Amino acid sequence: MASAFSIPEINLKSGTGKIPVLGFGTAADPPVDSETTKRAVLDAIEVGYRHFDTAALYNSEQPLGEAVAEAIGRGLAKSRDEFFITSKLWCSDAHPRHVIPALKTTLKNLGMSYVDLYLIHWPLSARPGKMEYPIKAEDFVAMDIESVWAAMEECQRMGLTKAIGVSNFTCKKLQQILATAKIQPAVNQVSPSYL
Repeated sequence: MASAFSIPEINLKSGTGKIPVLGFGTAADPPVDSETTKRAVLDAIEVGYRHFDTAALYNSEQPLGEAVAEAIGRGLAKSRDEFFITSKLWCSDAHPRHVIPALKTTLKNLGMSYVDLYLIHWPLSARPGKMEYPIKAEDFVAMDIESVWAAMEECQRMGLTKAIGVSNFTCKKLQQILATAKIQPAVNQVSPSYL
């Protein structure tokens, strides 16, 4: 089935590949069940979306992966390579030793061997083990941003992600990363303000 529209793509500054300029987000507030997420993703694939945004926090990685696999099985797409999948590292895993295991968990949830883009969700660290939002004030801990970024770079070197980036970072926080980065962030994903 041909898609209803074509979405332009742009080259990533670092990493490999092109990113579609329009993506389909899988966060839901209030949360929805997995089947609703899977149906929404399949509908989006049918009309032409190929960039999907998820995160460990959203609990949408598994239904997204199932929808992509089903779409390929139904002939809506030829292969995984047609998709651009973005996921994010949650604050409770924003510790140098937790980054790679967190991405491996994401990949297991998605049923994929790599993501196209892996982002640090927020420039914050929280106590390990608590995947919750909002984060309680007492659970915030100091973030070693340079070491967390080095672990993100290792994820890219290992082939677990094609590109790495950040989300919700200020210029000052980006400058901290750039001061020691071997791989520059490909993206700083921010929410637009419509007001």
